[in-house]
Amino acid sequence: MQDIQTQDDLYLLVDEFYKKLLADDAISYIFTEIVKIKILEHLPILVTFWSQAILGTGGYTRNLTEIHLDIDKKEHLTPELFKIWLGHFYQTVDENFIGQKAEQIKTQALSIATIMQIKISQNKG
Repeated sequence: MQDIQTQDDLYLLVDEFYKKLLADDAISYIFTEIVKIKILEHLPILVTFWSQAILGTGGYTRNLTEIHLDIDKKEHLTPELFKIWLGHFYQTVDENFIGQKAEQIKTQALSIATIMQIKISQNKG
């Protein structure tokens, strides 16, 4: 196995990750019923986000916090949902990659999940 090196690697990662999410009844409804993502349109956006975060390529301009707060207004994003999301993310990284960038992306995912949960709880108050 190799480390994450290119946007193609990130595309593989997010594609495999979303296959896991969409196959898990405990979380898939967020993507299929609440957000109703169009996966083929969504994957390149995610690749751009992770590419900026891990490879330093830039190009992601959306407000990640705002997106999650908007979703939370429709369906509360519970700590359990974040735990499921992280579990699938870690598993997908570990199944496909090994190295510094692989560890970095897992750390970044944990940071994002933690920050989103804090922002969501602050928004409720």
